[in-house]
Amino acid sequence: MSRNLSALSYRKGLDHNLFEELGTLAPGSAGSDPGNGGKDLEQLAADFLVGTANVYGSTTFYDFLKPENQGKEVYVCNGSACLTAGTQPALEASLLKHVDATKIGYMCCLGRCHENAAFQFKGRNYSACGPKELEKIFSGSAREAASADTDKAGTATQAPAGPNDRYRVASIGVPVLTAAMPSLEEWYALWESLLESGDADAASAEIKASGLRGRGGAGFPMHIKLETCRNTEAAERFVVCNADEGDPGAYTDRYLLEQQPHAVLFGLMVAGWIARASTGVLYIRGEYPESIAIMRHALAELEQHGWLGENIRGSGFRFRIKIIAAQGAYICGEETALLASIEGQRPEVRVRPPFPATEGLFRLPTVVNNVETLASLHWILENGGKAFATLGRGRSTGTKLLSLDGHFQKPGVYEVPMGTPLQEVLYQLGGGFRHAVKAMHIGGPLGGLVPVSQANRLTVDFESFAEHGFLLGHGSVLCIPESFPLIEYLEHLFQFTAHESCGKCFPCRLGSVRGQELLHRARSAAAGTNGMHGETGAAPASAAPTSAGPTHATNGMPGAYATASEDPRIDRELFMDLLDTLEKGSLCALGGGLPLPVRNALEHFPRELAPYFSPALQPSTPQN
Repeated sequence: MSRNLSALSYRKGLDHNLFEELGTLAPGSAGSDPGNGGKDLEQLAADFLVGTANVYGSTTFYDFLKPENQGKEVYVCNGSACLTAGTQPALEASLLKHVDATKIGYMCCLGRCHENAAFQFKGRNYSACGPKELEKIFSGSAREAASADTDKAGTATQAPAGPNDRYRVASIGVPVLTAAMPSLEEWYALWESLLESGDADAASAEIKASGLRGRGGAGFPMHIKLETCRNTEAAERFVVCNADEGDPGAYTDRYLLEQQPHAVLFGLMVAGWIARASTGVLYIRGEYPESIAIMRHALAELEQHGWLGENIRGSGFRFRIKIIAAQGAYICGEETALLASIEGQRPEVRVRPPFPATEGLFRLPTVVNNVETLASLHWILENGGKAFATLGRGRSTGTKLLSLDGHFQKPGVYEVPMGTPLQEVLYQLGGGFRHAVKAMHIGGPLGGLVPVSQANRLTVDFESFAEHGFLLGHGSVLCIPESFPLIEYLEHLFQFTAHESCGKCFPCRLGSVRGQELLHRARSAAAGTNGMHGETGAAPASAAPTSAGPTHATNGMPGAYATASEDPRIDRELFMDLLDTLEKGSLCALGGGLPLPVRNALEHFPRELAPYFSPALQPSTPQN
């Protein structure tokens, strides 16, 4: 069925794609009629020859389009960084002085992990705002300033600098991604020389020699995707930049989109040229409104200079770029879910093979790479693949961006050669911690949970992290203070997964909920409370039961695990079976990757977690 839906969506192409139409006609969106009872969506379904159920299923999946978020004016970040920073309760209390509680919603994550106290209001992000700043924001003066940065069509042309959003950017060694940007003419002189040479094979060979691997977390060699797509016969090919950076704690892609936009666009263009694609798609998360505005402005500059379009610079190559603003769904960071999203389908993960390089967007060959990967191509093609390879170590070549959260003395985005000791990043660049920290969650919610005491064993590369049982992932570094209970953080991870799951596979859809229930019951019992918290992000132990939680049996055990047992502790064997099922049975890394940080916590912090398990966890290593 999904293949048929892909073909039907392709009929109208990217300029009139179903996904963007859904965004304007969904109930509660800016383009919808609140009194039409959903008739616009029914008409849209008819126009695209898809079922009404398909349209409603897609629309109601996204945070920005869900019926329950209709009328929301403020969205408070409930991501992991803001959770562990403890800033959001006070923020919500302050917001209630300016907006009614019914107008407040939640989203994850806004990429303000360096400052926290993050929220979005009227399509702009804010963080670390004091009372006077909040008064100014809600009085209308900030909104009036923002409205000045729109063209006649109401499209943002250049995002104004928001209050705060200050973080350091620095590097060790050769700066590949953080160097100062020259003039546009100097930057795109390389593009013109490549087109003049017409030798895409030589450019592909340089990328292969560089050893560049995907920076989104999987670490897959980029040249294989390019060659596979190029060599697959098709009437049309696509390249897609995955800019849906949803990992709480990560803001490296946001840095590139907002401060190095032409590095990203150049990479997308070159990838398209090598893969023989005619269209590039830049899919940017809706939680980054400033990034979307800046990239649209940069794209307009490209078009004005004639570096895109038909027969570019007389080379015979045609290429265009389409920017699509996402609507709030973490799963769209998974490449096949992202492609389904662009097609207007519910963003569910697809079974592979076939892989996107042979059957991707609209079931046509598609290269999908993340922002940091594409942004590296200019340096590689200007300096040579071998030069890039010498910057790293072994199979982890080049440099890596890392983002440090607000628990550091110097939060920011840092670029280091692969193989750099992690300690140098934490203490030389980040300045160490502001207060006592027991662990760092590195690489997003599916990355490794690294005890601070283990940091001296790690270097910043894929192999070192894997060797020690962790995962480098996207490169975000999110701290867990000594004062923050690990049991609460683990519950938060399960709840985040349950909220963001696409629902296609049972292990992820059900297992995430069951794990969150088990952890919540044990945590609540230990604190002398009961009930479930209904939002993404675990509630404090004192939180009262909410109607959003699942039904409880008389013994307080939620869901399918309700039994006659009076012991609220987690059955250790049952829990390990659950982790095995998630790891081995999930279709993608959301459910499959969740067990890694949980296992890391159980291994390295057995004494802290022992009271919540039966039989109690036994320390195999000294407690950190």
